[in-house]
Amino acid sequence: MNQTSPEKLPHCRLVRRLAAVLYDAVLLFGVLGVAATLALAVNGGKPVGYNNPFYISYMFLVAFFYYAWFWTHGGQTLGLKTWRLRVQSREGTTISWTQALLRFFTAIVSWAALGMGFLWSLIDKERLTWHDRYSMSVLVELPPKSGR
Repeated sequence: MNQTSPEKLPHCRLVRRLAAVLYDAVLLFGVLGVAATLALAVNGGKPVGYNNPFYISYMFLVAFFYYAWFWTHGGQTLGLKTWRLRVQSREGTTISWTQALLRFFTAIVSWAALGMGFLWSLIDKERLTWHDRYSMSVLVELPPKSGR
């Protein structure tokens, strides 16, 4: 069996990356729905204003921990696992919490710049996005499992 070492796996193509992003966004909305329900319960059943800085910070923290936990514990969210992708350091190891933090916030900038941080991978010779480069991590494509 010919296995590629973790640091030599091919970097992810944009279409697969966006498919995993979409899949994870659906799951994240569910997680944020549960988080909002908990905030509602803590607030005595009264709605929390969307402009409330504590609520906004809370939701950002929930979203960060959704991604960072998976990235720092095996490198795969459910969306990444479905599309056979993994976030890893350039050396092929699991990323640190610091890398996860840099990756998360730089990905927000990548989206906020009208997706330019993602589109950058189309001209980058290594297929890296802004958040890949800034966090010193990569999104790699995993080989298909044998025996299928």
